Amino acid sequence: MLNHPIVVVSFLIGLIILLLVTGGVEKMLRVIGNLSIKLIIGVLLLFFINIFGVQFGIHIPINFPTAIVSAILGIPGIAALLVINNFIL
Repeated sequence: MLNHPIVVVSFLIGLIILLLVTGGVEKMLRVIGNLSIKLIIGVLLLFFINIFGVQFGIHIPINFPTAIVSAILGIPGIAALLVINNFIL
């Protein structure tokens, strides 16, 4: 899905708009760096929840959408993923 021309062009347009709004390359790189650090921390939290949650029957799949939710929302996002996984799915 990520290799469709429409997705690539819209991603590049969004990146250009983000660059224009933020006002500089260094600020954009700082935002991308912060998001990537949060993404790594979110994936690690999901990993540890999956390791320790085996005893309680908890498993959250680690994929791009769950990693983004845990990176942006943090602990409340992981709690929401647990609720969605247990009660809706």
